Amino acid sequence: MRKMITLLLFMFCSFGLSAQTLNVKGVVKDANSGETLPGVSVVIKGTFVGAETDFDGVFKLSDVKVGSILVFNYLGMKPKEVVVNSTEINVFLEESAESLDEIVVVGYGTQKKKEVTGAVSVLDSKAIEKLNPTRVEQALQGQIAGVNITSASGSPGSGSNIRIRGVSTNGDSSPLILVDGNVISDLSVLNPNDIKSINVLKDATAGIYGVRAANGVVLITTKTGRKESELKFQLDAYTGIQSTSKKIDLLNPKDFALYVNDAGDQTRFFVYPNKGTDWQDEVFSDAIISSVNFSASGGTKKAAYTFGVSHLDQDGIVGLGKSNFTRSTARIGFNYDILDNLKLSTTGLFTNSEKNNLPEGGIGSVLYSAVNVNPDLAIRDENGDFTTVDDISQIEIINPLAQIANNSNTTRIDKYSATIGLDYSFWKNFTASSKFQINHATVLYDSFSPIADYGPGKSANRTQEFTTDFSDIYDDYTWDNYINYTNTFNEVHDLTVLLGTSIFKTTGEQFYGFSLDGTLLAPRVIQGEIDKGAGFFDSRLSSIFTRLQYSYKGKYLLSAVLRRDGSTSFGPNNKFGYFPSASVGWNVSDEPFLQDSKIINTLKLRASYGVIGNDKIPGGAFVSLLNGEGVYSSNNEVTQDDLLYGVAIGKIGNPDIRWEKQKSANIGFDASFLDRKIKLSVDAFSKRTEDLLLAPQVSGLIGPYAPGASTPVKNAGTVENKGIEFKIDYNDSFSEDFKFNMSFNFTTIDNEVLFVSSDNGFEVGGDFGVGLGINTSRMEAGFPMGYFHGFQTDGLYQTQAEIDALDANASEGTYHLGAGPGDLKFVDTNGDGMISDDDKTYIGDPIADITMGFNVGFSYKNLDFSANAFASIGNDMVRDYERKDLFANRGDYMLDRWQGTGTSNTVPRALSGASINTDNFSDFFVEDASFVRLQNIQVGYTIQEDSLKGSGINKIRVYLTGNNLFTITDYKGYDPSASSGSPIGAGVDKGFYPVASSYLLGVNLNF
Repeated sequence: MRKMITLLLFMFCSFGLSAQTLNVKGVVKDANSGETLPGVSVVIKGTFVGAETDFDGVFKLSDVKVGSILVFNYLGMKPKEVVVNSTEINVFLEESAESLDEIVVVGYGTQKKKEVTGAVSVLDSKAIEKLNPTRVEQALQGQIAGVNITSASGSPGSGSNIRIRGVSTNGDSSPLILVDGNVISDLSVLNPNDIKSINVLKDATAGIYGVRAANGVVLITTKTGRKESELKFQLDAYTGIQSTSKKIDLLNPKDFALYVNDAGDQTRFFVYPNKGTDWQDEVFSDAIISSVNFSASGGTKKAAYTFGVSHLDQDGIVGLGKSNFTRSTARIGFNYDILDNLKLSTTGLFTNSEKNNLPEGGIGSVLYSAVNVNPDLAIRDENGDFTTVDDISQIEIINPLAQIANNSNTTRIDKYSATIGLDYSFWKNFTASSKFQINHATVLYDSFSPIADYGPGKSANRTQEFTTDFSDIYDDYTWDNYINYTNTFNEVHDLTVLLGTSIFKTTGEQFYGFSLDGTLLAPRVIQGEIDKGAGFFDSRLSSIFTRLQYSYKGKYLLSAVLRRDGSTSFGPNNKFGYFPSASVGWNVSDEPFLQDSKIINTLKLRASYGVIGNDKIPGGAFVSLLNGEGVYSSNNEVTQDDLLYGVAIGKIGNPDIRWEKQKSANIGFDASFLDRKIKLSVDAFSKRTEDLLLAPQVSGLIGPYAPGASTPVKNAGTVENKGIEFKIDYNDSFSEDFKFNMSFNFTTIDNEVLFVSSDNGFEVGGDFGVGLGINTSRMEAGFPMGYFHGFQTDGLYQTQAEIDALDANASEGTYHLGAGPGDLKFVDTNGDGMISDDDKTYIGDPIADITMGFNVGFSYKNLDFSANAFASIGNDMVRDYERKDLFANRGDYMLDRWQGTGTSNTVPRALSGASINTDNFSDFFVEDASFVRLQNIQVGYTIQEDSLKGSGINKIRVYLTGNNLFTITDYKGYDPSASSGSPIGAGVDKGFYPVASSYLLGVNLNF
């Protein structure tokens, strides 16, 4: 009987144990990097019951029987099975041999990374989030090999230029940008926090986009919701202080007075009775920056949705509160499975921005005046009014604080973008896709200048109030339709064929008005009482394209593309262009002789060649136009009745203008080593751009300075960029608590012009000084694009006897007209015994020979750290922000000026007026602008869900960030990384607005 009772109790307990269920939760992480993994499939083995990890890698399952097996699956990772015996299960997934099956975004679709045959670089959201950029393009600097970011201004809201693999066009050199497959004109519409990944196509893989891909393609994927996922919220916010990253070293009042005395020929009888003014200290100030981002996402069995809003408020470091930028964005995305084989996708994006700015980035800017105004001048006079700059004859140099007080410029931009797409699968292997997109932008600009007196003869003086209004409205439409065929034959032949069409149309209209009494009321416009005008443009592009992708056993890869584009930018003689490209790859690591290697885990060789186009020129360049003009008669007393109306040449068309074509070749390899802890990519490339599109300098009678005229466009020549890209990444987990990662990349660029179509063999650009008519830059065969063309110097003349000896041997009696002791000694490069313009030669160029990026990070338990730096080596810059007037201030390098025989052989003497030193462009003004910049440091601390029970918050991360902390450079100006203008004229610094240093405190909340 006792044995029977014992047996019954044992059976009862066994039954109770087997029936026990648990509510299970946990976190899934990458075993290599320690990063949490979103989107991991967690399924109870043998059932269809499961879940998916959220953005923080967290999963939850209810009523799971003890002893059940959970199966974890994630793309690129080894599947893992875990027996359920507790309520908390934390899992680390290891990278699988098939990790190269990671999906990469390419043109009109995606592709397994293992099968990509082109030079494609990827930047994910985690890297972007650590940088806290105000604009998307700022996140690319130093992160992707071959990509360089320059900007003409560091002011709030200013855009940047993206250059991929060097300079290869004189027209618009910006890459084609697509967001979720939709073309956008610029990145200002995007909130960086909305981005999931950025893919950059750098070689012939961009050929699928044909005529618009010559400068590369940037493909941006935004964050989306996930099907069958809970509603999740994320809040990101930061605030901080900005300050100027540099001030130019100038003469103080005492040293300035000594300089003026040394120059002689003074017109002043007394010095100003005050302690002087540091004008840079007065115009620079600390500024606040703040940002808030909120997003929500989730999904049902058939739908996925996301919604986000953001607001950025950034004050300028110049302007004492009168310079600032605000941007608000709203984004929505919705995907829905209408049928099992019919999917709907929609997106909407709205951006509102407002920028209040002051004159910047050149002659007449606030910083230009701050650098040049004499330092012994007070800010205000004895009456409390702003002082006027009477001593300096240059018409553009004024009291910068008066300029700030009297300027009001506002630009308001509203942009929206909407898309709707359908994907329909049929006949087992076919998918038809159709996507329609519309973009709209309204740009409103207004400025107001009050009555002002800045000093005698100043160009900014106003005897009447002056108002300017501009409005621009842009619309563009894109309709893409394509069919994709995918099949596998005999389990070894993978084939994908794409065939599609694309239609693009953009229209715009502009209106402007000027008023001299400060009003622009509509009745006055209608009655013709103010100067006004309007314009309209219309441009269209029609394309057909096809692509074939083939893979044999995943080892031998082939891709071929052909695209035909027709553009209204070109006349009937050259309206259509054909752009073929091809690439091949070989996954060597899949061969038997490498499959068992303990060192080399993956190795893929790649090669590509293709022809890509560029049509970024003003519309209607092939058409000649006449403009209506009005001129006054020769009567002594001119009245409105004396105005004579007629027509004048407005633009000379070029009916034979051709597509700009880029022939791109690339060879490279991708490899990983030591359990994929080390990843390496190397590429060698050549980009030859033919039929360069250029708007050359022409006579003022028909050029841009003629009333209502515009510059003609022509095919100017050929340029080639050659170089090497190298990137290495290291990721390792030294323990469950400590993870470390590091990456380094560099790019070399060899830029050379091969041919120029002009009769004289060169084209010119850039401008030196004010009113001198001297060009700084040239496009000429055998030299880099936009190289600096001027006089070489060989120290200074030390004595008059030295000059007399040179004059005695001169071919025309004078070696260098106007030279004196202490002046720059120009080199007679052509050996004709005298100095003339024929002696001008190469004295530098603005193109960097090498760019480098370095990134490092680690995490220990809940603490994380990251830093990145960028370097540019070999780029030169022209120091042209100094005026040559006697009473204009100078850089403190003038303390080392020549003051007698042997006192200096580098810095010329002080002079009271124009001289051979100031009125000639020479290498004295060209400086090495190489630099190393610590771009970002971030330290963060994360509080996980376990410590936040009952709060409704899943995770809190608090961080401190420093941006643009310091720059090491020999360049004397504000920013060695700045550049403006076309490639023929880049690198001429007339007072670039410096990049701000910022110190931020931020928080991320997930709930």
